[in-house]
Amino acid sequence: QVQLEESGGGLVQAGGSLRLSCAASGRTIDSYVTGWFRQAPGKERDFVAAISWSGARTAYADSVKGRFTISRDNAKSTVYLQMNSLKPEDTAVYYCAADRTTWLRSTRDAYDYWGQGTQVTVSS
Repeated sequence: QVQLEESGGGLVQAGGSLRLSCAASGRTIDSYVTGWFRQAPGKERDFVAAISWSGARTAYADSVKGRFTISRDNAKSTVYLQMNSLKPEDTAVYYCAADRTTWLRSTRDAYDYWGQGTQVTVSS
């Protein structure tokens, strides 16, 4: 079983940056695709980014391309989401998820394990 724990959320002004971390425990995720999703109040949980087990392949939602960067350090069983040029519409709870397959997928039901989420609030 895999446990995922997100950290690094907080309150930031528009234009600022945050780096989220997703630490895995219980079982290594270095062979899993790992992704980030976000959910704003009253909205669906949406795909943000995903990264292959090696880090060689990444995928991003159009809304974050050029501003967010996903990366991983398998030695630390940790995946990161660097968020730059933040906008108020990026405000949401951000969730880390792991997928046991090798496909980069953007649908929620593709992912087997989920963290509890970390709140990101961007003020205007």
